[in-house]
Amino acid sequence: MTTLQAIVLAVIQGVTELFPVSSLGHAVLLPPVLGWSIDQHSPQFLPFLVVLHLGTAVALMAYFWRDWADLLLAVLGRGDSERREANLRLLFLLVVATLPAVVLGYVANKPLRALFAEPLFAGIFLTVNGVLLLAGERLRRSAGELGVGDLGVIDALLIGGWQCVALFPGISRTGATIVGGLLCGLRHDEAARFSFLMATPIIIGASALEIPKMFHHVDGAAAGSGLTSLALIAGLVAAVTAYASVAFLMRYFKTHEVKALNPFGYYCLVAGGAAILWFGLN
Repeated sequence: MTTLQAIVLAVIQGVTELFPVSSLGHAVLLPPVLGWSIDQHSPQFLPFLVVLHLGTAVALMAYFWRDWADLLLAVLGRGDSERREANLRLLFLLVVATLPAVVLGYVANKPLRALFAEPLFAGIFLTVNGVLLLAGERLRRSAGELGVGDLGVIDALLIGGWQCVALFPGISRTGATIVGGLLCGLRHDEAARFSFLMATPIIIGASALEIPKMFHHVDGAAAGSGLTSLALIAGLVAAVTAYASVAFLMRYFKTHEVKALNPFGYYCLVAGGAAILWFGLN
């Protein structure tokens, strides 16, 4: 892998992990389209992948640091009682929303990705993602004026269930959870906020599971190939890109309350359709 390829992949990761357009789908599609012979199943690729995801998690922690600080203070019993209670409730809802993905992801993540992580399937599911985003806008509750504090336990569980469909490469975790939030009556910006807060422990947890393997490969072939230092550079690029992405999206969703997901949905339909034609005919 060249430095340019690593930086391009880092930018793609930083953008598509948070935009509702599927980072995994783009990771599967773009290398063969660009003619890059990158073996993403190679053990040497693992340190690179882990550091990219950690960079994204750091960006989310940095942007939402006030939310996480408030949650930590609430756990420690600090602050006024009303605010502490609200933050403890939010933390509980985040835990509930995370459970479906943790359980199903542990059982089915690798089989699903191994089965469907092919360019043609990624194009198909990217098209499905576009349909999901457009349908979510049409089916959302007309009110759509609720905040995260108005969610119930069942709502959080439903949003967490939507997160599970992102196990298919091409279905966006961000898009699915925002759609789930919209269907529960949240405003776009509140649905996005809950989605990004949910994403942080998921990304950190998934990366933490791979860290022992990463150090194992660093001691072996990856250290000799120089991929580790390249991964650190790419991780920094991914973090900066992800921070810019989440800042843009939160501003966008605050100012676009009507059909805000439609542009992303149309993009997925076009990109997915093009991928189906490209890889279906070749």
